[in-house]
Amino acid sequence: MEVLDISIVNVSVYTISGNLGVSRTEGTIAISAYSMASAVMQPLTGWIAKRFGEVRTFCISILLFAVFSIMCGLSVSMPMLIVFRLLQGAVSGPMVPLSQTLLLNNYPVARRSIAMALWAMTVVVAPVFGPILGGWITDNYSWSWIFFINVPVGLFAVTVTFFLLRGRESKTSRIPIDGLGLFLLAVGIGCLQFMLDNGNDYDWFSSNMILTLGIVAAVCLTFLIAWELMHDNPVINLKLFKQRNFTVGVTCLSLGMFAFFGGTVVLPTWVQEVMNYTATWAGFAVAPVGLLAIFLSPLVGVFQNKVDLRILNSVGFAIFCACSFWMAGFDTNASYWHLAMPRLVMGAGIALFFVPVNQIILSGLPDSEVASASGMANFFRTIASSVATAVSTTMYTQRSTYHHSILTANIDAGSRTTMEYLDKLKPLGLQGQTAAAAMNQVVNMQAATLAVNDVFWVFGLIFGVAMIVIWFAKPPFNSGGPGG
Repeated sequence: MEVLDISIVNVSVYTISGNLGVSRTEGTIAISAYSMASAVMQPLTGWIAKRFGEVRTFCISILLFAVFSIMCGLSVSMPMLIVFRLLQGAVSGPMVPLSQTLLLNNYPVARRSIAMALWAMTVVVAPVFGPILGGWITDNYSWSWIFFINVPVGLFAVTVTFFLLRGRESKTSRIPIDGLGLFLLAVGIGCLQFMLDNGNDYDWFSSNMILTLGIVAAVCLTFLIAWELMHDNPVINLKLFKQRNFTVGVTCLSLGMFAFFGGTVVLPTWVQEVMNYTATWAGFAVAPVGLLAIFLSPLVGVFQNKVDLRILNSVGFAIFCACSFWMAGFDTNASYWHLAMPRLVMGAGIALFFVPVNQIILSGLPDSEVASASGMANFFRTIASSVATAVSTTMYTQRSTYHHSILTANIDAGSRTTMEYLDKLKPLGLQGQTAAAAMNQVVNMQAATLAVNDVFWVFGLIFGVAMIVIWFAKPPFNSGGPGG
């Protein structure tokens, strides 16, 4: 439900923005606001779970998630939607880390790799059904229903969880919260995200507002690091980064999620703007990425203890890299299958990336630190996804503008090529200003296509870097307690 709520909104941003009377760039704030709030709360998972209990915290998070989903669906303006998406993201923060923690704490050590593989398989179902479901609901009903469908799912999930695990509640203890650390984290991440979301509209650091946000974010996050290293009960346990595998795993997870999620945001926008796809077909273009992942994830979980996890991750990143360069060759004549095939192949990379990297992150950690480590890992995963939304949208917009100016500079009103093209438009009844507008529309489409190619080239290079970084991890990769 939680991961579905990210991917289901991606293909609907175009429609939501239009219905609420805002630009597409402003519409993506509904995605990044959710991710930002979730990221701020995820490092608190360990503290909240110790204070209130893991099962209780998990159930309350699901219930509140369903409540704020209703409020999102009832929103009548973009500011209202963003506020409730912030609240929805905040209560979702502990859900994913605790789902991992509850699994690991209820499985014997020897079976934990299989448990994590089943967990990952469930998570990767969302990229398959999310875009399709979101597009179909948007086209046939109302975008509000992409939030309302969380209610029955949430009620079912909390009921099953409560009856299965109510007798397995974790021990609770009163631990003081790091108030200053939480304040610095919220302000720092909030200013950083707002800067990224609005920087392109305000010409980045030429704007005093963007410059101020950047300075505040830098100061808060710098002081946060210093404060957390000295505090006895930090809101972010930076001491986890003393663990080599945790550091390497989180770095690769962040790089992989940044490049993967950025492409998932840009592709639906491009196919709707340029290829005239409906939201439903935009979902079908994105969705194949999860098909192979569903079938391969449990297989990877079964066999990953027999293979060096670094090899599996490297192969996964290599598949991501190759598919990104493949998508960097899209043009305006691309058929649906031309768009869908690289996404289908990329699904194999998800299974080989997501399952092993989580094992690497948690390898060698005692059970008492699993909730905190899982929260930290998901914090960086969410931050990477949130930043990717802003960066990919900005990159796509700026490169579209750049390529438009280059293409326009090559159009000479008196040239033979231009005159021949205008002559082809005359039988269609397009002359004068109408013909010029039609030509400009063609230039816009080609500029946007070149821009999306540039974005996927950058993401391909990032996957290549991650493929190298993963080799700094050090075996053994057993999870749960020193030495596994």
